[in-house]
Amino acid sequence: MKKDAQETPRNLVGKAIGLADLVQYQEQTVVSKTIIDKAPGTVTLFAFGKDQGLSEHTAPFDALVYIVDGEAAVTIAGTEHRVRKGEMIIMPANQPHALRAVQDFKMVLVMIRA
Repeated sequence: MKKDAQETPRNLVGKAIGLADLVQYQEQTVVSKTIIDKAPGTVTLFAFGKDQGLSEHTAPFDALVYIVDGEAAVTIAGTEHRVRKGEMIIMPANQPHALRAVQDFKMVLVMIRA
């Protein structure tokens, strides 16, 4: 299936929904739920158990991370940033970055492919 053909999950359309309620923490794992996946970009919700994370990598596009709950350590080009509930950080394109759960945390990742 082409990404253009993918749809936003029907149970989310036209409703006011609390982001934190869409994914639940699971011990020692990372849980994700795709909210939007279209050719121009994606919106994905994640729940990270304490000490879980994403290893260092790069992406060809800027990515916005908004913390819905908890606290994360976000490392960008070797510099660690503590990002807490209600805060956001932009990870620039082509810069190495990684995320680690200081405590359980949930985040929304928005990536625009342009």
